[in-house]
Amino acid sequence: MSEDVRGVIVLNFGGQYCQLIARRVREVKVFCEVLPCSASVEEIKRKNPLALILSGSPASVTAEGAPTADPALFTLGIPVLGICYGMQWMAHTLGGKLEPGVLREYGKTEVQKTRRSSLLSTIDYSATCWMSHTDRVAAVPAGFRVTASSANCPVAAMEDESRGLYAVQFHPEVTHTDAAARILPRFLFDIAHIAPDWTMEDFIERKVNEIRETVGDERVLLGLSGGVDSSVAAALISKALGKKLICVYIDHGLMRKDETLQVKTAFGGHFDMELIAVDASEMFFGKLAGVTEPEQKRKIVGAAFVEAFAEQAKLAGEVAFLAQGTIYPDVIESGGAAGASVIKSHHNVGGLPENIGFKGIIEPLRMLFKDEVRKVGEKLGLPEELVWRQPFPGPGLTVRILGEVTRPKAEIVRESDAILQEEIRRAGLTRQIQQYFTVLPGVSSVGVKGDERSYEYIVAIRAVETSDFMTADFFRIPYDVLARISERIVNEVAGVNRVVYDVTTKPPASIEWE
Repeated sequence: MSEDVRGVIVLNFGGQYCQLIARRVREVKVFCEVLPCSASVEEIKRKNPLALILSGSPASVTAEGAPTADPALFTLGIPVLGICYGMQWMAHTLGGKLEPGVLREYGKTEVQKTRRSSLLSTIDYSATCWMSHTDRVAAVPAGFRVTASSANCPVAAMEDESRGLYAVQFHPEVTHTDAAARILPRFLFDIAHIAPDWTMEDFIERKVNEIRETVGDERVLLGLSGGVDSSVAAALISKALGKKLICVYIDHGLMRKDETLQVKTAFGGHFDMELIAVDASEMFFGKLAGVTEPEQKRKIVGAAFVEAFAEQAKLAGEVAFLAQGTIYPDVIESGGAAGASVIKSHHNVGGLPENIGFKGIIEPLRMLFKDEVRKVGEKLGLPEELVWRQPFPGPGLTVRILGEVTRPKAEIVRESDAILQEEIRRAGLTRQIQQYFTVLPGVSSVGVKGDERSYEYIVAIRAVETSDFMTADFFRIPYDVLARISERIVNEVAGVNRVVYDVTTKPPASIEWE
């Protein structure tokens, strides 16, 4: 959080909705950053926030080793909102009493206001809220008053208005909570008095100046995949540096069908920069041979990318910085933000080896969510086909091939995915589905082809609708469209005799299979 952008810090106690809180804050044009709950008060002060939000957690506050924060944060003189575990930790730390819940509340729960509430003034007397907790507050700390309750939770909300401390047991960040769109804005605007000044125009201006100041007269090497993130990163850095940016496209043999040609065509026409295309597929397949563990595969691809970029940097002459299209969900899921566990590592997260030869790394989109990245792309004048391109992971088809990655398997995924993309476009569903692709689970099944028994691969289809890629629901593709996709895949892709559809939400599943 820079000095000229003051906003909110979310302290992450490990809750599944922590990043959703940050997303909701940014949706109302307030900057928000996630820090681990272990962040010191000194570190928080350096960020100069206008308010704090304490996230939920699956842990019990009173359990040994439970996540905790510095109690001194309550003396910073800024409003604090505790959510779920954050409320329980606030109560416990300030002298209240906790007890195990008689019944666990999970899901939609009716909550009633018990008295006048500054935080809840915009909601009705009774509201349906999303609960997810076992423990509960039995007695509030001195100075607090109970402002809402539910059938199994006598303290569903509490506040000490004189100290600017507010807390709710339910989750105001999820859409299942009635008036969810009003509770957080009430805290941000009416209680914390924060101005809604987080706009993509201001972000671009600040980031361009920051890049120029960081890079100076040096040159930057950017790994360009042609996806949304690296494309927007390229446009932003190009705006700041012009021809001091060198873009390198590494073809690792795990791209989508005709991707290399599309990247060369698109960027040759839209960017005034040097584009170097390198076929490194032999190196990648060689390093991935025999490897089946997902995290190991990702790390191999990440290391290979760095190696390839370093080689191109040497050939390009003196290049000081490596640029990447890292975005905030990459950082979060790699355990690089606030108390987050590692869900999966990303090839473009984690820093550079000391001997790689670059002075540092430029990640201009590191604090942006996917929808914010698209907005930046639009503001920079990128063509629609680039801004709204289907998300594609840095490791490419590596994460869509379960088990060992081989050229024949990559070809199956590539061809089946091309059919899926074509039929989704034909059905007019491209803007309704935020991400769709095929996966090779690595298992075979019995079938019949040409009146003969076959034992061939299964291909899975994944299609999701989401606003922020932190949570997602599977898209209900019409049956006739699914039938046409399935028929084409089993008839046109050699080695496949069965197609299945993934109907799992995120969470519990991630969007990618690995």
